[in-house]
Amino acid sequence: MVRWELRPASGADVDAVAELRAVVLRADLERLGRYDERRVRQRLRDGFDPTHTRVIEVEGAFAGCVALRPAADAWWLEHFYLAPGLQGSGIGSGVLRSLLERCDRAGDPVRLNVLRGSPARRLYERHGFTVETRTPVDVFMVRAPART
Repeated sequence: MVRWELRPASGADVDAVAELRAVVLRADLERLGRYDERRVRQRLRDGFDPTHTRVIEVEGAFAGCVALRPAADAWWLEHFYLAPGLQGSGIGSGVLRSLLERCDRAGDPVRLNVLRGSPARRLYERHGFTVETRTPVDVFMVRAPART
């Protein structure tokens, strides 16, 4: 497995994250008829909050990001993007496992949404997420805390 590290995000990371988002989501958004080259980046820029965002680094270089945002009834896993060349290397599973362990210790559920038909859904299902609701574009999933 490739060695990775998480570091706190800063406002300076927004452009790199927006570009990665556009690359990672493009195929799924095109399949759903929703890809807009400007909008995919702007939506991220408009809502980017580094407070709960971590940058994934491999050998000191930007490789992805993930956000774990607190809400009233759960944590929301958001903006989980990994460079395409690193997908399938175990990094995503490792990052997800570390975040879920933190939530499990606190006894908190985790929610997320994933685009319909996205291969990322399999990753989430392997880590205990189940479908809560669906829309024509999104699948909303939840994971109850595991017993520690």
